[in-house]
Amino acid sequence: MKAFSAFVTAHAKAIVAIWTIVFIAMAVFAIQLPSKLQGDGFFVEGDHTYVTNELSETFELPAETIFVVFDPADPMIIQDTLQTLKKVDVIQSIQSPLDDSSLQKDDIAYAMLHFGNDVDNLPEVVSEIRSLIEGDGVHLTGGPVISEDINMASQKDLASAEAIGLPIALIVLLLAFGTVVASLLPILIGVVTVVTAFGMMTLLSGTFNLSIFVLNIVPMLGLALSIDFALLLINRYREERGSTTIAQAIQTSIQTAGRSIIFSAVCVMIGLGAMIVIDVEIFHNIALGGTIVVLLAVLAGLTLLPATMMLLGDRLNKWRLLRVKPGGANRWRGFAGFVMKHPVMIVIVALLLLGVGMIPLKDIKLTIPEVDALPTNYDARAAYDKLDETFDLAKSSTLYLLAERQDGWEDDDALKLIYDIQQKLLDEPLVEEVSTIYTAAQVKSPDDLIAFLATPQVAEELQPILAAFSKDEQLFMPITLNTSGSSTEAQEFARTWMDKDLGVDFALGGQAKFNQEIFDEISSKIFLAVSIIIVSTFFILMIAFRSILIPIKAIIMNIIGLSSAFGILVYIFQYGHFGLEAGTLVLIIPVIVFCLVFGLSMDYEVFLISRIQEEYLKGADNTRATIDGLTSTSRIITSAALIMIVITGAFAFTDVMPVKQIGVGIAIAVAIDATIIRLMLVPSLMKLFGDWNWWLPFTKKK
Repeated sequence: MKAFSAFVTAHAKAIVAIWTIVFIAMAVFAIQLPSKLQGDGFFVEGDHTYVTNELSETFELPAETIFVVFDPADPMIIQDTLQTLKKVDVIQSIQSPLDDSSLQKDDIAYAMLHFGNDVDNLPEVVSEIRSLIEGDGVHLTGGPVISEDINMASQKDLASAEAIGLPIALIVLLLAFGTVVASLLPILIGVVTVVTAFGMMTLLSGTFNLSIFVLNIVPMLGLALSIDFALLLINRYREERGSTTIAQAIQTSIQTAGRSIIFSAVCVMIGLGAMIVIDVEIFHNIALGGTIVVLLAVLAGLTLLPATMMLLGDRLNKWRLLRVKPGGANRWRGFAGFVMKHPVMIVIVALLLLGVGMIPLKDIKLTIPEVDALPTNYDARAAYDKLDETFDLAKSSTLYLLAERQDGWEDDDALKLIYDIQQKLLDEPLVEEVSTIYTAAQVKSPDDLIAFLATPQVAEELQPILAAFSKDEQLFMPITLNTSGSSTEAQEFARTWMDKDLGVDFALGGQAKFNQEIFDEISSKIFLAVSIIIVSTFFILMIAFRSILIPIKAIIMNIIGLSSAFGILVYIFQYGHFGLEAGTLVLIIPVIVFCLVFGLSMDYEVFLISRIQEEYLKGADNTRATIDGLTSTSRIITSAALIMIVITGAFAFTDVMPVKQIGVGIAIAVAIDATIIRLMLVPSLMKLFGDWNWWLPFTKKK
């Protein structure tokens, strides 16, 4: 790091110039990112996708559907609206309530606009349709419309979260540094990092499908980490500046605080990288976007920040508003001394507090976000709720069984097989209806159908019906379940039926199958992802601190702290407190919060233990090193945690539920980590284990 730090101070102007050029170039692309985002990221390559594509291509069933809701159901408005919509070329077909009475009830009606799987610009289609049907009493809803509205809501959420979080972060920085210039610099680095990351993601959008949620998660992570890294480096620089030159102080800061920044970033990227093993698109998106923004945060923190500090010199302390005492303030030294005197009591109190937080965890209920991710004040949400209330959409769901038989589906054996599958399905308590040639033609048995098909005149009449359900080697059966596709019963039905032997190769599609595949993919891979994080973190911390006990303690404490945070999330969102309606946690929340916070919390572990180790290696005993390390880092850890909390916690005031839950979850977990874990448990256990904290096999103990 010596050569690198010398290079940065020697070429400060060039580094700032290069970053300025990169920032301007990436800003041009960054503003295009929202238009490149589509879908919620809940996508996995599986049977559901295969069946949906096959049904669209082979049987021309819609791959996507938009609902046009008429309230009230005025026949003239319905007719005029649907006539206007015929101008939209990509609409495959339109189901009108004027032709189908089941689409009208209690003066509410809806039409369905069907699209094939060849439409790749649905957001533009939604905008076009909205421009064509503007008027009172006509509303749009359905998957593509809801996704587009979530995208717009996410953009508003980002703006509102920044408007709340950044000013509060600036106040925290002012309290930490006392001067305007020093306080603005970390925020400037954070903005450069996030904008550059957005620009890079826009460039990658042609290669990867990007979820609308990266628009919130990337800046949430990028701003918080960039500001934290800058806070650490500037704080160390100020400590060094009192006894050396500007250049030397910056170089020493890069060599010491820079080392902590690199180790912290590696821990965060391990958490992000571990998500890749879960083959669900949203985790890949967050891993990609998160890794990019973390790498940029480190790069900017170790190049742009110190280079700018070099150019500013002592003007970094310009416009002083507050007098800030050095890191070894008496109150922190007194606190550290208290912890050292009562380690057992503090460990017990800390574990009791964390245990209370864990209690609600027993009731955790996870679901995949649907229309409920969108705020109720959006028209697409209100229209969907109106449909659900009027037509009971959530009380049933449809699965599609797609079977493939080499000899086709028109010989006698095939017709008997169709009937056998139909009867097996109808024997299931969850199955309300099965549509086949038998039900459509009102034929009671295979023998009757075979006899009818042997009669040329009857066969000619039945042929269109048979062709509607089978084509060449493919056959499909719509299966109506008497429960919601998001229910655990429907998912279990899909899971169980995939293991059945029907005498033919088959696959299932539909909402229940989609949900089942997402749940199964996450549950089957989460242990692997967690194992990667824990094992990798252990070895990184072991190498960093040359200790076995320190990484073991860090991992155990992180798991306990995160469990408590998840319990509090259940208390807030699932039980319905602090003005929120009782609901569920989004399925991805535990995975994302665990993977992100496990790495983020290592920031404070590295900040604290690095300083304790530094004092220990200088010759202080374990207790003195712990007191000095806690004293010198407590203020900076508290400030860094506050910034992380306000940047992520600001998303609590946003509208999109998954983003709200992620922001609150990270804020709670960081708050627990920076207080109960880092300031209470870590120093207490450092005291109790004494010199054994620094034990590593095959090395001499101090």
